[in-house]
Amino acid sequence: MYSRMLHEAGSGRLSYLLADLGAGEAVLIDPRPADVPLLQAMLAEHQLRLRWLLRTHEHDALHADGATQADDAWRALGAPVVQHRVPEGGLIDVGDEVLRVLATPGHTDHCLSFLWRDRLFCGGLLSVDSCPDQPRPALPEALWDSVTRQVFTLPDETLLYAGHARRGRAVSTVFEQRRWHPHFAGASRDSFLARMAALPARASATAIH
Repeated sequence: MYSRMLHEAGSGRLSYLLADLGAGEAVLIDPRPADVPLLQAMLAEHQLRLRWLLRTHEHDALHADGATQADDAWRALGAPVVQHRVPEGGLIDVGDEVLRVLATPGHTDHCLSFLWRDRLFCGGLLSVDSCPDQPRPALPEALWDSVTRQVFTLPDETLLYAGHARRGRAVSTVFEQRRWHPHFAGASRDSFLARMAALPARASATAIH
């Protein structure tokens, strides 16, 4: 499996290309509309057919302002979009590879995460108070359940690929986040929700990726 990470320095947003080169098929995770020409060139370079466009989440305010631009960009890529809902069966085929789709709401109302082998692409799920687009979780109760029941129950060595990285790391592990995450490690559900209720209206400088 071939993989590439794209990082937009100004916003810290990350997107990912995964491909089965032998089968000539690929998926994109959280691509930016502005990157569509580059992504098309990357697909053409490796003679890849884009099977799926996978989105971990979208922010309502940003989507309202840029819906037409984004929709036009996705149409230009010519692949079905998976967002908001887990598809029937919960699996995405890419050549001989399979990604499992997990419903992980909390950062936004309908977040999805994508598990491929020992890697989980979880967007802004662990950002909590450091996402540049949303300083507080949309659904704190759901976020606690998603992280503790879906993410932290994966094997310790599972790699977590973030959707944002400014001054922090783009990739960590379940072990690291379970043990040292500033909001989840050592917290109870009640103490976590109390901290979420006390978050300031603007994003903090804390980086957790």
